[in-house]
Amino acid sequence: MMDGVTMNGPSAEPTPAAVFIPFHRTPAGELRVVLIKRTPFGAHGGEIALPGGKYEPEDADMRDTAVRETCEELGLEPDVLTVLEDLPPLETFSTGFKVWPFVGRLHQVPDRWQPQQREVEQVLDLAVEDLVDPAARGTQEMDLGRWGRAVQVPVWRVEGHVIWGLTLRILEPVLPRALDGEYPV
Repeated sequence: MMDGVTMNGPSAEPTPAAVFIPFHRTPAGELRVVLIKRTPFGAHGGEIALPGGKYEPEDADMRDTAVRETCEELGLEPDVLTVLEDLPPLETFSTGFKVWPFVGRLHQVPDRWQPQQREVEQVLDLAVEDLVDPAARGTQEMDLGRWGRAVQVPVWRVEGHVIWGLTLRILEPVLPRALDGEYPV
């Protein structure tokens, strides 16, 4: 067990996973965050997400999961990432995951991203100012299948992408803190 989450075998407990919130600054000082668009496969296929994934038995803890998955998905080496803060875990509303988010710094942005093709369709390097812009905020009707009906969900629309769900819930309180300089990025 890890923080009340069963790691092995069938369980009614949520599936443990971790994500990394990789901030960096451009040479001009613009604060940016890296997100991914998942390939169409899996429970969160096609969604805009933070890099990360499921806990594996070889991971020492959820921080290791976040770093390992981020490096795999973005084609990075662990030494270009620094974890700045561990955030409390959150649960998805419909897919059965408990996710540990980690705020971090990306020390070096590659000239060309090398995403893991099986899981990542596109790497999105977005300006934090664009994400917090009130004009990006709205709602959208979505049929989430498991709920049996279409519902209005909060969304952010940035550069032609729709960010919603757990990714939005994780980023919403973190982005203003990052813009206020709370994290050494």
